[in-house]
Amino acid sequence: MTTRLDSLTSWHADWRGLRVVVLGLSVTGFSVADTLAELGADVLVATEGADAEYARLLPVIGVSLHDGSLQSVPERVVAHAPEVVIASPGFPPHHPVIRWARENGITVWGDIELGWRVRDKVVRPDGSPADWVLITGTNGKTTTTQLTAAMLAAGGLRAAPCGNIGVPVLDAVRDPGGFDVLVVEVSSHQLWYLGLAEGPDRLSPHASVCLNLADDHLEWHGSFEAYRDAKAVVYENTRVACVYNKSDAATREMVEEAEVVEGCRAIGFDLGVPGPSDLGVVDGILVDRAFHEDRRSSALELTTVVELAARGLAAPHIVANILAAAALARSLDVEPAAIREAVLAFRLDPHRIEVVARVSGVTWVDDSKATNPHAAASSLAAFPGAIWVVGGLLKGVDISELVAGRGAATKAAIVIGEDRTAVLAAFARHAPAVPVIEVEATQTEDVMARVVELAAGVAGDGDVVLLAPAAASFDQFASYADRGRRFAEAVRERIGRGDGDHDAEPPDAPADEAR
Repeated sequence: MTTRLDSLTSWHADWRGLRVVVLGLSVTGFSVADTLAELGADVLVATEGADAEYARLLPVIGVSLHDGSLQSVPERVVAHAPEVVIASPGFPPHHPVIRWARENGITVWGDIELGWRVRDKVVRPDGSPADWVLITGTNGKTTTTQLTAAMLAAGGLRAAPCGNIGVPVLDAVRDPGGFDVLVVEVSSHQLWYLGLAEGPDRLSPHASVCLNLADDHLEWHGSFEAYRDAKAVVYENTRVACVYNKSDAATREMVEEAEVVEGCRAIGFDLGVPGPSDLGVVDGILVDRAFHEDRRSSALELTTVVELAARGLAAPHIVANILAAAALARSLDVEPAAIREAVLAFRLDPHRIEVVARVSGVTWVDDSKATNPHAAASSLAAFPGAIWVVGGLLKGVDISELVAGRGAATKAAIVIGEDRTAVLAAFARHAPAVPVIEVEATQTEDVMARVVELAAGVAGDGDVVLLAPAAASFDQFASYADRGRRFAEAVRERIGRGDGDHDAEPPDAPADEAR
């Protein structure tokens, strides 16, 4: 059945008076409300605990606010009679308002769907809107998004990293300067909402990638199968290149099952020797055989592992991210020389395998961004035999496989978190030979000081102390960044007290990833 929403596939369509309920008032929710207000829609934002600054701005832009419990559907939401509900990514499928909307036949969107519909607000000189590149995966999304945008910029394209990376896609769409390419990091939450999309103009990216797949966000999705199905949405309707991880069978299966535009190619990447439609590594050289006229018999050099190691970028999972980003950039005709230029100028964000210091032969590494077992496994692979700081909010994920595999090879485990039961049980059952030390400090400001004290008592010359918690931080810290910052501060505090020889490197020194 044709509805009014079917006609709303352009910024220049008639959005006036469209009744919309926006769920959430964080950076994403505000970007949605602000966009709809500019379009002339009738908008009600519903949230629990509105951000004061955003709440102050809503009446200025002509948007109403319900700030109160959403554990049941507020009467004000019902009375607004929304034609569409647009949810911020934090609202899971089982949320009462989402269930109410779907049970009553009300269309539900996420911010990515709205961004796609109004993508023609600012167009390129030829009159076309920016191309979209979609990036998802359990781990590595942000790094790959940043790398891809840097490669595109080095190739002369105006590229904006946006989406789940922190800049809402709607802010990028509305940027008056305009872009050639939007590099959109999409979470499984955003993809679940995108999977609900119907109508004549569904999102169709130029290229897309799912970097990897492992247990995560199961409390939001309800099951691994649902999480996997959400991630698979990234490949739907892709026009030119579906990039997948040859070392992760799930991503290949997603591509095989996806409904794509005729002529779209499957492009593989991994750390092995590439086939004629792949990117990979040959004798320490990162190469492209997928976007090369003579790809059957030769390859194009992108950079080398030695060059990457000199910049702290040679950890296996980072090399994989570089190859994935290069595949996306090559699909947009960026030359190999530009890709090399971008990679060699690139720096990882803080809290991603970041060397805090090297003191008395001990290297202290902050990978607080490793918030799930898959990410922690990559860190442990880069630093075999490390003293592992692990634990926190597990988000319904079983850590046993990680402990039995990479964890069993660690020198010791230092366990943090309010509830340490699952981690301790995993070590007792699967890695009983590994010394396990509990951090029983309960105050946030005490946790990392105790971690560093305990780790220093175990570490010897040549050891690595690795903060890779395999868990979220919110049980004891404000964020993964807060957790990493406190770890680094505790290390530096110990250095400042003179506990050890002063051979510490600067905080931003590159890690020795070639070990």
